[in-house]
Amino acid sequence: MDFDDSQIHRYARHIILPEIGGTGQARLLQSRVLVVGAGGLGSAVLLYLAAAGVGTIGIVDDDVVDLSNLQRQVIHDVGAIGTLKVDSAARRIAALNPDVTVEAHGLRLTAANARDLVGRYDVVADGSDNFETRYIVNDACFLAGRPLVSAAILRFEGQLATFRAHGRSGLPCYRCLYPERPPDGMVPSCAQAGILGALAGVMGTLQAVEVVKQILALGNGMAGRLLLYDALGHGFRTLSVARDPDCSLCGDAATTGSGGGDA
Repeated sequence: MDFDDSQIHRYARHIILPEIGGTGQARLLQSRVLVVGAGGLGSAVLLYLAAAGVGTIGIVDDDVVDLSNLQRQVIHDVGAIGTLKVDSAARRIAALNPDVTVEAHGLRLTAANARDLVGRYDVVADGSDNFETRYIVNDACFLAGRPLVSAAILRFEGQLATFRAHGRSGLPCYRCLYPERPPDGMVPSCAQAGILGALAGVMGTLQAVEVVKQILALGNGMAGRLLLYDALGHGFRTLSVARDPDCSLCGDAATTGSGGGDA
């Protein structure tokens, strides 16, 4: 594709990178990414993907902006309190980069709508804050054949992984890592346990980097690995994650059905 003068100027620092160049920037502008959750993680993901020139960004979130969100959900501001997060995020992205088209889905992702929605995009970034949605997103990405970049945060710790189990890749899915959701109450929510606001920015930014790498097939992706970050110790660890042959979704005996009934 041909860039106009403003695009050449805007994306100059990408274009001069040999690993990206004009071809890679054009691919970003033509790509479609779905971001699940416009909260703490989603704020950083959305801002950096929009700044990078990802051409179409879908946002799924049925929540409204609350004052307590603003400690970490930096895509929103005081004027957005009481409005849908997808609408607030769409306004901020429009102000940041008019090249980007936002598809705002002000709804809750469910087993009934996930596969159709996921199938409209090239890559999915999951920044949801509950296990039910994480399993639904994982299953939908597997069934639709889409890479999933997933992150989670709590208190002072974060984790990041990419799941590309579809297509007989031999790589794990989210269910290989967490076969069953923990019992209710075992894992506290951010509202219950708290969270360092800037941690959302750290992990969301890493998530955005991984999404761009997936779009452009750059470097070593996080598929088959789990990145752990401890903000108090300021340390990163990377663990290998193997495919589980007994996985209910992608295992040897699994059928291409619901993967445990979540999508």
